[in-house]
Amino acid sequence: MSNELSFRFAQRGDVALVLRFIKELADYEKMLDEVVADEATLEEWLFDRQKAEVLFAVVNGEEVGFALFFHNFSTFLGRAGLYLEDLYVKPEHRGKGYGKAILKKLAKIAVERGCGRLEWWCLDWNRPSIDFYLSLGAEPMSDWTVYRIAGDTLTGLAKD
Repeated sequence: MSNELSFRFAQRGDVALVLRFIKELADYEKMLDEVVADEATLEEWLFDRQKAEVLFAVVNGEEVGFALFFHNFSTFLGRAGLYLEDLYVKPEHRGKGYGKAILKKLAKIAVERGCGRLEWWCLDWNRPSIDFYLSLGAEPMSDWTVYRIAGDTLTGLAKD
């Protein structure tokens, strides 16, 4: 049996699989209790509203990893970029180059679409991932701080 890696974009029928990958990643990141996404919400936002895309890494017919990404925009570059929200390879498939292959595929997609950059966030404690990203030539954006408004704070800010 071949161990050849291929890629495919998620289809509407993959929503349960996408949610399973999200939950596995959240569990790894010790954030499973924060996942409120469900299949109906993912189907709406991924396929009806088309606000993000999911790419699966597939070996021998099994999805071994996934990346969820969407376009952002750089005013300085004057063009879109790809923002990688989630990258995850199942533990039993790590160390085989699949994570690197997923990032290479995303880079290829970004270049084909004329995007100016590919970027993502990484948890500060996740040293294995940080080392991996640095090995690929990724540069940490140490001069920037991420800010977030969500939940009741977002709702309150949106009020008149």
